[in-house]
Amino acid sequence: MKIALAQINYHIGNFEKNTASIIQAIQNAKTQRCELIVFAELAVCGYPPRDFLEFTDFIEQCIASVNKIAVECVGIAAIVGFPSINSDEKGKNLFNSAAFLSEGKIQSLHHKSLLPNYDVFDEYRYFEPNKNSNIINFKGYKIALTICEDLWNIGEEQLYPYSPMDDLIAQHPDFMVNIAASPFNYQQAECRKTVLIKNVEKYKIPLLYVNHVGAQTELIFDGGSLAINTNGDIVTEMNYFEEDFSIINLNDLQLPANNSITITKLNKIELIHNALVLGIKDYFGKLGFTKAILGLSGGIDSAVTLVLSAKALGNENVKAVLLPSHFSSQHSIDDAIKLAENLKVPYELIPIDEAYKSYENTLSSYFEGLPFDVTEENLQARIRAVILMAFTNKFGYVLLNTSNKSEAAVGYGTLYGDMCGGLAVIGDLYKTEVYELAHFINKNAEIIPNNSIIKPPSAELRPDQKDSDSLPDYGILDQILYHYIEQRKGPRELIAMGFDGIIVKKILKLVNTNEYKRHQTPPILRISPKAFGMGRRMPIVGKYLA
Repeated sequence: MKIALAQINYHIGNFEKNTASIIQAIQNAKTQRCELIVFAELAVCGYPPRDFLEFTDFIEQCIASVNKIAVECVGIAAIVGFPSINSDEKGKNLFNSAAFLSEGKIQSLHHKSLLPNYDVFDEYRYFEPNKNSNIINFKGYKIALTICEDLWNIGEEQLYPYSPMDDLIAQHPDFMVNIAASPFNYQQAECRKTVLIKNVEKYKIPLLYVNHVGAQTELIFDGGSLAINTNGDIVTEMNYFEEDFSIINLNDLQLPANNSITITKLNKIELIHNALVLGIKDYFGKLGFTKAILGLSGGIDSAVTLVLSAKALGNENVKAVLLPSHFSSQHSIDDAIKLAENLKVPYELIPIDEAYKSYENTLSSYFEGLPFDVTEENLQARIRAVILMAFTNKFGYVLLNTSNKSEAAVGYGTLYGDMCGGLAVIGDLYKTEVYELAHFINKNAEIIPNNSIIKPPSAELRPDQKDSDSLPDYGILDQILYHYIEQRKGPRELIAMGFDGIIVKKILKLVNTNEYKRHQTPPILRISPKAFGMGRRMPIVGKYLA
C-alpha cells in the first residue's frame, strides 16, 4: 500500500485555505496512485485554536470542512485531524479527533486519549479524553491511529497512568499512524525521534508520523515528519521548517527492514536560526503584514534581529532607524550603518538629543537637585519608542522588539521603551546564545560588523556604561538563569552546584520581582524548552525565593 504524508503549514481559523491545501494534497496523492494520505492533528482548524473552540460557529466550520474534504476521498482514504462534538452528556463538549475518510464520507472517528496540560499546552481545558480505542480496517490492513501525546507515555515520558497504544496493540494492528502538533524547541526533534523509535521497539510494528510546520504567533512547528520501519530505523525524514510531501510504500517498512537513511543532525544554533526566520515570516504573513521596523543601535541584539528579519521578509521590507543620543559612541553609529549597508536595508539616522533636552527642560523644576539616574536613562528609551511607533503608524510598519532573554529575565529593559514591539524576535535567546547566533550568521562572511560582536555590551544610556557594571558576566548569569528557568532549580540547588550564593540570590530576586514587566511584553518566538510567556505562568506578586 502506498501512503502519502502531507506536512502542511496551516493557518488557525483559515478554513478556506486549510481545506484547499488538504484537498490539493489529496489530489496530488491520487495522481501518484496512493491509497491513503495522512494529515496532522487539528489540521482543519490549525493548532492551537485555543478559545476559538468555545465558539459554536467555529466548530460548525470545522465539521463542514471535514465533510467537504470527505467528498474528495473517493479512490483514496485520508486521516484528518479536527475537533469533533462529544454527544455524551458527560464531560466536555469536544474531542480532539481524527476522521478516517473514505468512499466520500466519514467512516470513523478516533479521539485523543492523553491530553497535555503543561507548559504551552492546555488541551484539557477544551477536550474530553477518549476512553475507547479502536483500530481502522482498510485494504486488508489494521491501522493503530493515535494523536500526538498518545505515543508519549513511554520510557521517561510516562506522564499518564496508561497508554492507549496498549489497548490498540491488543487488536493486532499492522502499523501505527500518529498525527501530531509538536511545537519546536531546540531539543524537541531529537526527543521526538527517541520517543517514536521506542514505540516501534516496544510494539514491533512500523510507524508513520505527521507533524505541523509553520508558526502560530509564538509557537513554531518544525515539521520533521517521519516513517520508521519495523527495526526502529528512520527511513523517511521530511523537511524541517517548510512544507513537504512524501510517499511511503508500506512494504518497505516491514521485516526484513534494512532501508534506514542517514540522518543529518542540525546543530542547536542552526535550528534556532531557521526557526526564528520562519517565526517572523509566518507572524507577518498570517496577519497580513509586510513591513517591519526596528531601532538599530550598533549592538549585537538589534544586529541579529535585523539580519533575521531581512531574511524572513526581504531586505526591502525592513527599515532600520538609528536613534543616537549624546551618550551613543561613534563606533556604535558606524557599526549600525555598516550593517544596514551590508544587508542593503533602508535606514534613517534620527538623533534624539533635541527631544531629550525638551523633556529635561519640562521636568527640570521637578527634578531640581536630584542626581542623574535610571529616570533619565528610561527617558531616552521611551523617546526612541515614540519615534519608532510614529513610523509604524504613519507608514504601516510592525515594530520588532530586540530584547534578549537575559535582559527580560532580570528586568533590564524599559517598559514603553525598548520593550515595545509587536513581536519579540530573540526574546527566548540568552545573551550568550545571541553571540552564538551572530557567529553563525557570519560563518561565511562578515555580515554583522565584528566590532558589534567583540565590544563589551552596553545600553549606552549614561557615560561609559557597561552591562557588567551591575550584572555578573553573561557566561555566569546565563547559566544561573538557564538552571532556574529551564531546569527549575531553586537557590539551594544552584548554590550546591557551585554558584556564588550572593549572586544567586540577587539574580533570582531580579527574575521574580520583574515578572510584572514580562506580563507587558510582546509575544516571544519560542525556541527553548521553557520560554517566557504562555508556557511559564508565574504570579506577579509571589514572594517565593525573593
